[in-house]
Amino acid sequence: MSGFAQLGISAERVAMLSAQGIKKPTPVQEMAIPFILQGKDVIGQAQTGTGKTLAFVLPMLEEINVRSDKVQGLIVTPTRELALQITEEVKRYIGKEEGIRVLAVYGGQDVEAQLAKLKGNVHLIIATPGRLLDHLRRETVQLFSVRTLVLDEADQMLHMGFLNEVEEILRNTPSQRQTLLFSATMPGPIRQLASRILRKPEEVTVRGRQVTVKEIRQLVVETTDRNKQAALKQMIEETQPYLGMIFCRTKRRASTLNEALQAAGYSCDELHGDLSQAKREQVMKRFREAKLQLLVATDIAARGLDVEGVTHVYNYDIPHDVESYIHRIGRTGRAGESGMAITFVAPKDRPELAKIESGIGMGIERRTTGVSRLGGGEEEASGRSGGSRSSGKSGSVSPRKPAADKSRRAFEAGRPGAGRSAGAMAAKGAGAGAPRSRADGRGRAAGPAAGRQGGRPEGRTGQQARAGRTPGPGAFASPRGKSKAGRGAAPSSRGLRGGGRSRRSR
Repeated sequence: MSGFAQLGISAERVAMLSAQGIKKPTPVQEMAIPFILQGKDVIGQAQTGTGKTLAFVLPMLEEINVRSDKVQGLIVTPTRELALQITEEVKRYIGKEEGIRVLAVYGGQDVEAQLAKLKGNVHLIIATPGRLLDHLRRETVQLFSVRTLVLDEADQMLHMGFLNEVEEILRNTPSQRQTLLFSATMPGPIRQLASRILRKPEEVTVRGRQVTVKEIRQLVVETTDRNKQAALKQMIEETQPYLGMIFCRTKRRASTLNEALQAAGYSCDELHGDLSQAKREQVMKRFREAKLQLLVATDIAARGLDVEGVTHVYNYDIPHDVESYIHRIGRTGRAGESGMAITFVAPKDRPELAKIESGIGMGIERRTTGVSRLGGGEEEASGRSGGSRSSGKSGSVSPRKPAADKSRRAFEAGRPGAGRSAGAMAAKGAGAGAPRSRADGRGRAAGPAAGRQGGRPEGRTGQQARAGRTPGPGAFASPRGKSKAGRGAAPSSRGLRGGGRSRRSR
């Protein structure tokens, strides 16, 4: 008998889970699902990547009465991307003949289209606070029949200043509803909110394996603000991510960094609140399909996103607190995979670093470096062959090849992105450590015949790069003009001031 069946999930839904490769519930699911099916309020503390979404989605689907045309379930999330992600997860576990209707309600979407859909029978709404309040004020949605309300990522709603909106939404729902509050952290204001809106809640706390310690190798690169961009490029070349996320503190910094990386030939794009919803969805689709290698994002835009195959996280700007740090590096090392998190620290960032180390209960390995040490030039490059690292320097970072290889094999086996991006598989048959960071400007893998002109990828101008034209299917192939038999060319420390030969001086 399936573990999910023992928890009270129907045989049909258990079969759907099994078809998705999910056969055993996670700890948070084992603890939360029985309480939710019993109609109890739940306050759950669990980090992202622990399966908490299914912990509330599965029992909600079990309790929906399709014969009613009323809204029975409401899930409130802080961001549009998370609302869409949960909506996709919900639809995956609804039978074709079941008749449960689900609607995502979020900003940036055509209001008239949402109004048309709301006129039909909707049983479950997944919404962001602002757009849901807009519909409540227009009286285009009624929540008086809601039986179960979920507040997901409650701590992020606090950070984003959404608590007043959340309380207004709560006032439009029945007082006898079931309320589920899930959060990765439980700061004081969230505890106070829970004490006001939950009735004798059952607490579910899943710490499990410490995500910041066991699955993720952490590294601090001490640099300066002036040299941070060069240090980031060097670490990308050294660690060779399969998929990497780069976090910036503000939208402007994310946009500026993305433009610089694109101009340098990297396959990347940006994700932040200033983009239109259509653009954000397009960027996420390309990243999930491994058509982009790097995603430059702000904390808010990337909150709660679950993308399979992320092997590296780069904290270009140090997070403001330990909770944000945990959320950021939790994008990698998911589902038992290994990962790597690299944080760039300028002298002014040392107080924040001390708070993070205190919060996670460990010191983080440091690599003190200026551009001259990161850019070892010919001496460092000469110790590498086919993507392997043998510089012999203390404190040098070996690439996380096992994590990248696992991700690559998973994509080849038919998981998201499989077969969709030839460039993502460029390393297959070319050696485990074959670089995948860049491509030539025509979207073809840069092989032995590829050359470089003026320090830029062939056929690609800085104006095109700034226009956001990212490389095509060959995105992760090496930009080198030379290759060794059967192996990809080794990465080097090109493009860094003060270390080795510059890109433009060749």
